[in-house]
Amino acid sequence: MEERTAGSSPSGGSRTGRNLPAAIAVGVGLGTLVIASLYTIKELFLLVVVAAVGVGTVELVRAFATRGIRVPVVPVLAALAAMQAGAYWGGPVWLLGTFVVFTFVLLIWRMFSDGTDGYVRDATASVFLLAYPPLLAGFVALLLAPPDGKSRVVVFIAVTVASDIGGYIAGVLFGRHKMSVISPKKTWEGFAGSVIACMAVGAWLVVWLFDGAIWQGALIGVLAAMLATAGDLIESMIKRDLGIKDLGSILPGHGGLMDRLDSLVTTLVPVWLLLSWFF
Repeated sequence: MEERTAGSSPSGGSRTGRNLPAAIAVGVGLGTLVIASLYTIKELFLLVVVAAVGVGTVELVRAFATRGIRVPVVPVLAALAAMQAGAYWGGPVWLLGTFVVFTFVLLIWRMFSDGTDGYVRDATASVFLLAYPPLLAGFVALLLAPPDGKSRVVVFIAVTVASDIGGYIAGVLFGRHKMSVISPKKTWEGFAGSVIACMAVGAWLVVWLFDGAIWQGALIGVLAAMLATAGDLIESMIKRDLGIKDLGSILPGHGGLMDRLDSLVTTLVPVWLLLSWFF
């Protein structure tokens, strides 16, 4: 999520450039859905993940199509579901194996669907969309699979949300120094707010949920803030290259689902690695 600087122009009735009441309502609704599914049946939470990432993937496929890049959506969505199942019931080897199998499926699918013109372009984009976000989303299943998987998922989601909220608030209140021309509304002050919020939330949850050390949670928070920011910038690059503002409009006040998933999918791998290492 992009934070807004204090000098941003008004839009949607808010100096932050967003319809803030709608954004908050949607955020609360999504959070309720995630927590409710996570703490009832773990497999139900996986279905929520598949549905959300599936919608985000379709948004990317449609965005690519505006530039004449053809990505077959059916095998990509099938790969998403298969990678989640493989990771949850089989572990990292099955996640990687499923990814490789569907890479060849996509290459062969494109071979027989639209002729030779643009094959390299479309095949490259298809493999890219197989990895981002479906492969990265497979690490949700890896987080969830252990007996304490619910707590691991909570840490992952909480530090990423903290990055968004900390960066947003600090950017609005103190943002002066632009961070990158890729995303001109991001500021170094906002990034500092992300880091501080992530470290605080990470340290608190690791001590509370795992009886771990403060430095372990703080380290998770630092990496989460860095990778969440990188995820925002990566999506900004994609949208700039495609010449679009938002990848969708399904979420009032937010844009598309992929506009909300960008920071989540990029923080998954480091959070999974550190939690696996520590606990």
